[in-house]
Amino acid sequence: MDSSALQSPEMQRFLSQEKEKAMVNEMVTKLTNVCWDKCITSTPGSKFSSSESACLSNCAQRYLDMSMIIMKRFQSQ
Repeated sequence: MDSSALQSPEMQRFLSQEKEKAMVNEMVTKLTNVCWDKCITSTPGSKFSSSESACLSNCAQRYLDMSMIIMKRFQSQ
C-alpha cells in the first residue's frame, strides 16, 4: 500500500472509526473493572442482589456522566 492510499479520505474515516471503537472498548473495560470492584464485595451467585444491581447501575451512570463532561471539556478547549 502506498502512502497516498494511507492519506485517502476513506482510510482516514476508517482509522477514525477504529480509534473510536478502541476508545469505547477501553471505556467499557474501565467501567466494568471500577464498578465491579466497588459494588461486588462477595462471590457473586447466579444473580446480583438488589443492592449490587443498584450500585452497578449508579456507578455506571456516574462513570458515563463524568466521561461525557470530560469529553465536552476537551472539545471546548
